Amino acid sequence: MEKVKRRRGPLYVSVGIVLVVAVSGAGALGLGGGGGDEDQAAARQRTGKEVAVARTTLREQAELEGDLGYGHEVPFLVKASGTVTWLPEIGEKIKRGEAVLRVDDRPVVLLYGALPVYRELGLPARDTEDSGEGNADSGESKDADGGTGSGGNADGASAAAAGPMRGMDVKQFESNLSALGYTGFTVDDTYSDRTADAVKQWQKDLGLPQTGRVATGDIVYAPGAVRIAGSSVRVGAEATGTPLGYTATLRMVTVAASAAETGWATRGTPVDVELPDGRKVRGEVGAVGKDATGGDGKEEGGDSEEGGSDAKVSVTITFDDQTGLGRLLTGPVTVRYVMKERKNVLTVPVAALVALAEGGYGLERAEGGRFIAVKTGLFADGRVEVSGSAVREGLKVRIPE
Repeated sequence: MEKVKRRRGPLYVSVGIVLVVAVSGAGALGLGGGGGDEDQAAARQRTGKEVAVARTTLREQAELEGDLGYGHEVPFLVKASGTVTWLPEIGEKIKRGEAVLRVDDRPVVLLYGALPVYRELGLPARDTEDSGEGNADSGESKDADGGTGSGGNADGASAAAAGPMRGMDVKQFESNLSALGYTGFTVDDTYSDRTADAVKQWQKDLGLPQTGRVATGDIVYAPGAVRIAGSSVRVGAEATGTPLGYTATLRMVTVAASAAETGWATRGTPVDVELPDGRKVRGEVGAVGKDATGGDGKEEGGDSEEGGSDAKVSVTITFDDQTGLGRLLTGPVTVRYVMKERKNVLTVPVAALVALAEGGYGLERAEGGRFIAVKTGLFADGRVEVSGSAVREGLKVRIPE
């Protein structure tokens, strides 16, 4: 089977190709002179389709090749150590509070957030042993955060001075705990006794020992719900590094746009997408990459393409209506975006234009075979913008054969 090469750069698709007929003689044009009997007879003999000057909106579009899918795959950095005892299916969607895998039969739970796991969360260590320098009746007491009171020993005083654990990672975790329906604590940057109590209830519901502490291997973070895209391990292997990769849960289109031509690609810009089955759907620019990758200007096989190397920027197209994408999950698509637009202008089919001997373009009136000079504007969608003192909406003109 012959391999089809895919375009790497934008193709400008809406500019019409003007095929014109040179018409000479001022009398024949109806732009001056008397016009003899032979000219009038020739005009009556001319045939061609009649069309009306119409008022419409013209859009000049360019197109790029793209790929339908779920976006770029991102690796899950799992810090649990042990043996993988369960993995989800490829394509399975995981949301907050659910396990992305099990290690030593313990779930590694998905939570939402941008900050990675970098430390264990819990209350500070409690000193429960006497140092031997004091006695059991010395008045030692535990404060609310687990430290010892002022009547305790020096080690207990150090634990109390350390205070509760604080940080944005604590707040991120507590926000997730609250979103999962656990209560009794304040969502802030402090890991309190009440936080520990809520964690114990969460651990009970997961079937885990109720320690009130969250180990680095117990959770992983992602921006939101994920779709499992791939796995680099099998059940029974060691859980190290990045055993799983994920993508977004919604289908999207990614295109590699020329870094020199991304003025059109701003968040929210509407685009038209032609799917592999020929259907057309509406999407919009969801994100534009900040890093350009160098292009080598070559197709697969080493043939040099026009223009040489060209840096590319990744542009993501999103869809409000996922049902409009049908059942296809992946595949090549064509993305079309508007380069120029002219609203509410007078237009005719490009084929109606004729070249005038005096220069410029004209239209042949359907009645009488006379020609009127016009000024042309935007060419798009097989039509052309026309203007002039004799041009009006509804005017019947002839398309020359």
